[in-house]
Amino acid sequence: MTVTTPASTTAPAVPRLTSLSHGGGCGCKIAPGVLSELLAKSNLPKQFFPNLLVGTETADDAAVYRINDEQAIVATTDFFMPIVDDAFDFGRIAATNALSDIYAMGGTPLMALAIVGMPINVLPHDVIAKILEGGESVCRDAGIPLAGGHSIDSVEPIYGLVGIGIVNPKQMKRNADAQAGDVLVLGKPLGVGILSAALKKNLLDDAGYRAMVAATTQLNRPGMELSQLAGVHALTDVTGFGLLGHSLELARGAGLTARIDSRTLPVLPGVADFAAQGVFTGASTRNWASYGASVQLASGISDAQRALLTDPQTSGGLLVSCTPETVQQVLDLFARHGFADAAVVGRMEAGAAQVVVD
Repeated sequence: MTVTTPASTTAPAVPRLTSLSHGGGCGCKIAPGVLSELLAKSNLPKQFFPNLLVGTETADDAAVYRINDEQAIVATTDFFMPIVDDAFDFGRIAATNALSDIYAMGGTPLMALAIVGMPINVLPHDVIAKILEGGESVCRDAGIPLAGGHSIDSVEPIYGLVGIGIVNPKQMKRNADAQAGDVLVLGKPLGVGILSAALKKNLLDDAGYRAMVAATTQLNRPGMELSQLAGVHALTDVTGFGLLGHSLELARGAGLTARIDSRTLPVLPGVADFAAQGVFTGASTRNWASYGASVQLASGISDAQRALLTDPQTSGGLLVSCTPETVQQVLDLFARHGFADAAVVGRMEAGAAQVVVD
Protein backbone atom coordinates (compact mmCIF):
# COMPACT_ATOMS: atom_id res chain seq x y z
CA MET A 1 0.00 0.00 0.00
CA THR A 2 1.30 3.41 -0.93
CA VAL A 3 1.05 6.06 1.71
CA THR A 4 0.88 9.63 0.45
CA THR A 5 2.24 12.20 2.84
CA PRO A 6 0.12 15.34 2.73
CA ALA A 7 1.88 18.55 1.85
CA SER A 8 2.73 20.69 4.85
CA THR A 9 0.12 23.34 5.58
CA THR A 10 2.40 25.22 7.93
CA ALA A 11 2.63 28.84 6.80
CA PRO A 12 6.15 30.20 6.34
CA ALA A 13 7.38 32.21 9.28
CA VAL A 14 6.91 35.94 8.93
CA PRO A 15 10.35 37.58 9.15
CA ARG A 16 11.01 40.24 11.78
CA LEU A 17 10.80 43.65 10.17
CA THR A 18 14.13 44.70 11.68
CA SER A 19 15.80 41.59 10.21
CA LEU A 20 15.05 42.91 6.71
CA SER A 21 16.91 46.20 7.09
CA HIS A 22 20.59 46.97 7.50
CA GLY A 23 19.72 49.90 9.77
CA GLY A 24 16.66 51.19 11.55
CA GLY A 25 14.89 54.51 11.93
CA CYS A 26 16.96 57.68 11.70
CA GLY A 27 20.05 55.53 12.28
CA CYS A 28 19.75 54.85 8.53
CA LYS A 29 20.79 58.40 7.72
CA ILE A 30 23.94 58.93 5.71
CA ALA A 31 26.62 60.10 8.15
CA PRO A 32 26.78 63.92 8.30
CA GLY A 33 30.38 64.06 7.11
CA VAL A 34 29.66 61.85 4.09
CA LEU A 35 26.50 63.81 3.30
CA SER A 36 28.43 67.10 3.33
CA GLU A 37 31.01 65.61 0.97
CA LEU A 38 28.34 64.35 -1.43
CA LEU A 39 26.62 67.73 -1.53
CA ALA A 40 29.94 69.50 -2.05
CA LYS A 41 30.76 67.24 -5.01
CA SER A 42 27.34 67.60 -6.64
CA ASN A 43 28.40 70.83 -8.42
CA LEU A 44 24.79 71.95 -8.67
CA PRO A 45 24.54 75.57 -9.77
CA LYS A 46 23.43 77.94 -7.02
CA GLN A 47 20.12 79.55 -7.92
CA PHE A 48 18.48 82.51 -6.22
CA PHE A 49 14.76 82.42 -5.58
CA PRO A 50 13.72 85.39 -3.45
CA ASN A 51 10.67 83.61 -2.06
CA LEU A 52 12.61 80.53 -0.94
CA LEU A 53 13.07 81.52 2.68
CA VAL A 54 14.76 78.27 3.79
CA GLY A 55 16.65 75.95 1.46
CA THR A 56 19.70 73.74 1.91
CA GLU A 57 22.12 76.33 3.24
CA THR A 58 21.88 75.61 6.98
CA ALA A 59 20.74 71.96 6.98
CA ASP A 60 17.39 73.05 8.37
CA ASP A 61 14.48 70.70 8.99
CA ALA A 62 12.26 71.67 6.04
CA ALA A 63 12.12 73.96 3.03
CA VAL A 64 10.00 77.10 3.36
CA TYR A 65 8.60 79.02 0.37
CA ARG A 66 6.82 82.35 0.83
CA ILE A 67 3.41 82.74 -0.83
CA ASN A 68 2.66 86.19 0.58
CA ASP A 69 3.47 88.31 3.63
CA GLU A 70 1.32 86.14 5.90
CA GLN A 71 1.72 82.65 4.43
CA ALA A 72 4.57 80.34 3.51
CA ILE A 73 4.55 76.68 2.52
CA VAL A 74 6.65 74.27 4.59
CA ALA A 75 7.71 71.11 2.75
CA THR A 76 9.70 68.10 3.94
CA THR A 77 10.19 64.40 3.36
CA ASP A 78 11.42 61.67 5.68
CA PHE A 79 11.49 57.88 5.43
CA PHE A 80 13.50 54.97 6.76
CA MET A 81 13.71 51.24 7.39
CA PRO A 82 12.05 49.54 10.40
CA ILE A 83 13.19 50.41 13.90
CA VAL A 84 10.68 47.99 15.49
CA ASP A 85 9.10 44.68 14.47
CA ASP A 86 5.47 45.61 15.06
CA ALA A 87 4.14 46.80 11.69
CA PHE A 88 1.58 49.24 13.06
CA ASP A 89 4.13 50.80 15.42
CA PHE A 90 6.66 51.12 12.59
CA GLY A 91 4.13 53.08 10.52
CA ARG A 92 3.27 55.31 13.46
CA ILE A 93 6.90 56.08 14.31
CA ALA A 94 7.86 56.85 10.71
CA ALA A 95 4.88 59.17 10.22
CA THR A 96 5.43 60.98 13.53
CA ASN A 97 9.08 61.49 12.64
CA ALA A 98 8.23 62.94 9.22
CA LEU A 99 5.69 65.44 10.54
CA SER A 100 8.16 66.60 13.20
CA ASP A 101 10.04 68.62 10.57
CA ILE A 102 6.93 70.75 9.97
CA TYR A 103 6.56 71.45 13.69
CA ALA A 104 10.29 72.19 13.97
CA MET A 105 9.88 75.12 11.58
CA GLY A 106 7.01 76.44 13.70
CA GLY A 107 4.56 75.28 11.04
CA THR A 108 1.14 73.65 11.03
CA PRO A 109 0.76 70.45 8.96
CA LEU A 110 -1.77 70.58 6.12
CA MET A 111 -1.49 67.16 4.47
CA ALA A 112 0.87 64.27 3.81
CA LEU A 113 1.82 61.85 1.04
CA ALA A 114 3.07 58.34 1.76
CA ILE A 115 6.45 56.99 0.62
CA VAL A 116 6.26 53.19 0.46
CA GLY A 117 8.94 50.69 -0.55
CA MET A 118 8.25 47.07 0.38
CA PRO A 119 9.66 43.61 -0.42
CA ILE A 120 6.28 42.62 -1.76
CA ASN A 121 7.06 38.89 -2.09
CA VAL A 122 8.72 38.63 1.32
CA LEU A 123 6.33 40.40 3.67
CA PRO A 124 2.71 39.26 3.92
CA HIS A 125 0.37 41.85 2.49
CA ASP A 126 -1.54 42.19 5.75
CA VAL A 127 1.74 43.20 7.47
CA ILE A 128 2.35 45.89 4.85
CA ALA A 129 -1.24 47.06 5.27
CA LYS A 130 -0.64 47.46 9.01
CA ILE A 131 2.37 49.71 8.33
CA LEU A 132 0.20 51.94 6.13
CA GLU A 133 -2.55 51.91 8.73
CA GLY A 134 -0.11 53.04 11.41
CA GLY A 135 1.00 56.00 9.31
CA GLU A 136 -2.57 56.97 8.53
CA SER A 137 -3.50 56.87 12.22
CA VAL A 138 -0.81 59.47 13.01
CA CYS A 139 -2.00 61.75 10.21
CA ARG A 140 -5.53 61.44 11.58
CA ASP A 141 -4.23 62.33 15.05
CA ALA A 142 -2.48 65.37 13.57
CA GLY A 143 -5.74 66.40 11.92
CA ILE A 144 -4.52 66.10 8.33
CA PRO A 145 -5.34 63.87 5.36
CA LEU A 146 -2.96 61.27 4.00
CA ALA A 147 -3.77 62.36 0.49
CA GLY A 148 -1.76 59.98 -1.70
CA GLY A 149 1.79 58.87 -2.25
CA HIS A 150 4.03 56.53 -4.21
CA SER A 151 5.03 52.89 -3.79
CA ILE A 152 7.76 50.61 -5.14
CA ASP A 153 8.81 46.98 -4.71
CA SER A 154 12.11 47.22 -2.83
CA VAL A 155 14.62 44.89 -1.18
CA GLU A 156 14.19 46.46 2.27
CA PRO A 157 11.00 47.80 3.86
CA ILE A 158 10.85 51.60 3.64
CA TYR A 159 8.10 53.87 4.90
CA GLY A 160 7.72 57.58 5.49
CA LEU A 161 5.87 60.72 4.46
CA VAL A 162 6.12 63.87 2.46
CA GLY A 163 4.79 66.55 4.79
CA ILE A 164 3.25 69.81 3.61
CA GLY A 165 2.48 72.59 6.08
CA ILE A 166 1.99 76.30 6.43
CA VAL A 167 3.61 78.99 8.57
CA ASN A 168 3.52 82.75 8.93
CA PRO A 169 6.93 83.90 7.60
CA LYS A 170 7.19 86.35 10.50
CA GLN A 171 6.87 83.48 13.00
CA MET A 172 8.95 80.85 11.18
CA LYS A 173 11.74 79.44 13.36
CA ARG A 174 14.98 78.45 11.64
CA ASN A 175 17.82 76.45 13.15
CA ALA A 176 20.29 79.27 12.39
CA ASP A 177 18.89 82.13 14.46
CA ALA A 178 20.07 81.31 17.99
CA GLN A 179 21.55 84.23 19.95
CA ALA A 180 24.34 84.42 22.50
CA GLY A 181 22.87 84.05 25.96
CA ASP A 182 20.03 81.79 24.81
CA VAL A 183 19.10 78.75 26.88
CA LEU A 184 18.66 75.35 25.20
CA VAL A 185 15.58 73.27 26.07
CA LEU A 186 15.08 69.69 24.84
CA GLY A 187 11.50 68.42 24.57
CA LYS A 188 11.98 64.62 24.64
CA PRO A 189 14.34 62.24 26.45
CA LEU A 190 17.33 60.76 24.62
CA GLY A 191 18.23 57.14 23.97
CA VAL A 192 15.97 55.91 21.15
CA GLY A 193 18.90 54.54 19.13
CA ILE A 194 20.32 52.71 22.14
CA LEU A 195 16.94 51.12 22.91
CA SER A 196 16.53 50.11 19.27
CA ALA A 197 19.96 48.44 19.39
CA ALA A 198 18.87 46.60 22.55
CA LEU A 199 15.68 45.51 20.78
CA LYS A 200 17.65 44.04 17.91
CA LYS A 201 19.72 42.06 20.42
CA ASN A 202 16.55 40.84 22.20
CA LEU A 203 17.61 42.69 25.36
CA LEU A 204 14.71 45.15 25.59
CA ASP A 205 11.83 44.24 27.91
CA ASP A 206 8.18 45.20 27.40
CA ALA A 207 8.43 48.30 29.60
CA GLY A 208 11.44 49.57 27.65
CA TYR A 209 9.68 48.93 24.35
CA ARG A 210 6.57 50.79 25.48
CA ALA A 211 8.67 53.74 26.61
CA MET A 212 10.47 53.86 23.25
CA VAL A 213 7.23 53.72 21.25
CA ALA A 214 5.54 56.32 23.46
CA ALA A 215 8.41 58.76 22.87
CA THR A 216 8.70 58.18 19.14
CA THR A 217 4.96 58.47 18.46
CA GLN A 218 4.44 61.71 20.40
CA LEU A 219 3.80 64.46 17.85
CA ASN A 220 5.95 67.57 18.35
CA ARG A 221 2.87 69.80 18.38
CA PRO A 222 4.43 72.38 20.75
CA GLY A 223 6.37 73.70 17.75
CA MET A 224 3.23 75.46 16.48
CA GLU A 225 2.92 77.47 19.69
CA LEU A 226 6.65 77.92 20.24
CA SER A 227 6.76 79.79 16.93
CA GLN A 228 4.50 82.45 18.42
CA LEU A 229 6.86 83.24 21.33
CA ALA A 230 9.11 86.20 20.52
CA GLY A 231 11.69 84.91 22.99
CA VAL A 232 12.15 81.68 21.01
CA HIS A 233 14.91 82.40 18.49
CA ALA A 234 15.67 79.01 16.94
CA LEU A 235 14.10 75.56 16.66
CA THR A 236 15.18 72.19 15.32
CA ASP A 237 14.43 68.58 16.13
CA VAL A 238 17.00 66.07 17.32
CA THR A 239 17.04 63.09 14.96
CA GLY A 240 19.64 60.98 13.20
CA PHE A 241 22.75 63.06 13.95
CA GLY A 242 22.14 62.95 17.70
CA LEU A 243 22.06 65.80 20.20
CA LEU A 244 25.65 66.80 19.41
CA GLY A 245 25.09 66.86 15.65
CA HIS A 246 21.97 68.98 15.76
CA SER A 247 23.43 71.28 18.42
CA LEU A 248 26.39 71.76 16.09
CA GLU A 249 23.99 72.78 13.31
CA LEU A 250 22.59 75.46 15.64
CA ALA A 251 26.12 76.60 16.48
CA ARG A 252 27.30 76.75 12.87
CA GLY A 253 24.14 78.48 11.68
CA ALA A 254 24.45 81.23 14.30
CA GLY A 255 28.26 81.38 14.48
CA LEU A 256 28.17 80.60 18.21
CA THR A 257 29.26 77.93 20.68
CA ALA A 258 26.61 75.52 21.95
CA ARG A 259 27.43 74.40 25.50
CA ILE A 260 25.70 71.19 26.62
CA ASP A 261 25.36 70.17 30.27
CA SER A 262 25.65 66.36 30.32
CA ARG A 263 24.26 66.27 33.88
CA THR A 264 20.80 67.60 32.94
CA LEU A 265 20.03 65.48 29.88
CA PRO A 266 16.63 63.71 30.00
CA VAL A 267 17.09 60.00 29.22
CA LEU A 268 14.66 57.17 28.51
CA PRO A 269 14.44 54.39 31.14
CA GLY A 270 17.18 51.76 30.90
CA VAL A 271 19.28 53.70 28.40
CA ALA A 272 22.15 54.50 30.77
CA ASP A 273 22.57 50.83 31.70
CA PHE A 274 22.56 49.67 28.08
CA ALA A 275 25.08 52.35 27.09
CA ALA A 276 27.35 51.28 29.97
CA GLN A 277 27.19 47.73 28.56
CA GLY A 278 28.29 48.95 25.13
CA VAL A 279 24.86 48.63 23.52
CA PHE A 280 24.55 51.35 20.89
CA THR A 281 24.17 51.72 17.12
CA GLY A 282 26.81 51.92 14.44
CA ALA A 283 25.32 55.30 13.50
CA SER A 284 26.49 56.67 16.85
CA THR A 285 30.10 55.84 15.93
CA ARG A 286 29.67 57.28 12.43
CA ASN A 287 28.22 60.47 13.87
CA TRP A 288 31.22 61.00 16.13
CA ALA A 289 33.64 60.31 13.28
CA SER A 290 31.86 62.95 11.20
CA TYR A 291 31.74 65.86 13.64
CA GLY A 292 33.87 64.94 16.66
CA ALA A 293 36.56 67.41 15.62
CA SER A 294 34.09 70.25 16.27
CA VAL A 295 33.15 69.00 19.76
CA GLN A 296 35.03 69.53 23.02
CA LEU A 297 34.21 66.93 25.65
CA ALA A 298 35.01 67.50 29.32
CA SER A 299 37.63 65.11 30.63
CA GLY A 300 35.10 63.23 32.77
CA ILE A 301 32.76 62.31 29.90
CA SER A 302 32.67 58.52 29.61
CA ASP A 303 32.33 56.43 26.46
CA ALA A 304 28.76 55.62 27.51
CA GLN A 305 27.91 59.32 27.84
CA ARG A 306 29.45 60.04 24.45
CA ALA A 307 27.35 57.24 22.95
CA LEU A 308 24.25 58.92 24.36
CA LEU A 309 25.26 62.35 23.04
CA THR A 310 25.79 60.96 19.52
CA ASP A 311 22.87 58.52 19.68
CA PRO A 312 20.61 58.81 16.59
CA GLN A 313 17.15 59.81 17.70
CA THR A 314 14.23 58.61 15.65
CA SER A 315 11.32 61.05 16.03
CA GLY A 316 13.28 62.89 18.70
CA GLY A 317 12.43 66.02 20.64
CA LEU A 318 12.42 69.67 19.68
CA LEU A 319 15.56 71.59 20.62
CA VAL A 320 14.62 75.16 21.52
CA SER A 321 16.98 78.15 21.73
CA CYS A 322 15.28 80.89 23.75
CA THR A 323 15.97 83.83 26.04
CA PRO A 324 16.42 83.06 29.75
CA GLU A 325 13.20 84.99 30.43
CA THR A 326 11.24 82.66 28.11
CA VAL A 327 12.49 79.35 29.54
CA GLN A 328 9.62 78.85 31.97
CA GLN A 329 7.05 79.61 29.25
CA VAL A 330 8.70 77.01 27.04
CA LEU A 331 8.77 74.39 29.80
CA ASP A 332 5.16 75.11 30.72
CA LEU A 333 4.12 74.80 27.08
CA PHE A 334 5.82 71.42 26.79
CA ALA A 335 4.20 70.26 30.04
CA ARG A 336 0.76 71.33 28.82
CA HIS A 337 1.20 69.10 25.77
CA GLY A 338 2.29 66.10 27.84
CA PHE A 339 6.07 66.37 27.40
CA ALA A 340 6.92 65.58 31.01
CA ASP A 341 10.68 65.12 30.41
CA ALA A 342 11.38 68.49 28.76
CA ALA A 343 14.48 69.99 30.35
CA VAL A 344 17.11 72.70 30.08
CA VAL A 345 20.19 71.07 28.52
CA GLY A 346 22.57 73.93 27.77
CA ARG A 347 23.05 77.41 26.40
CA MET A 348 24.44 79.36 23.45
CA GLU A 349 27.58 81.45 23.95
CA ALA A 350 29.75 83.80 21.93
CA GLY A 351 32.69 81.91 20.48
CA ALA A 352 33.72 79.53 17.74
CA ALA A 353 31.05 77.49 15.94
CA GLN A 354 31.41 74.34 17.98
CA VAL A 355 29.83 72.28 20.77
CA VAL A 356 31.32 72.11 24.25
CA VAL A 357 30.09 69.41 26.64
CA ASP A 358 30.49 69.87 30.39
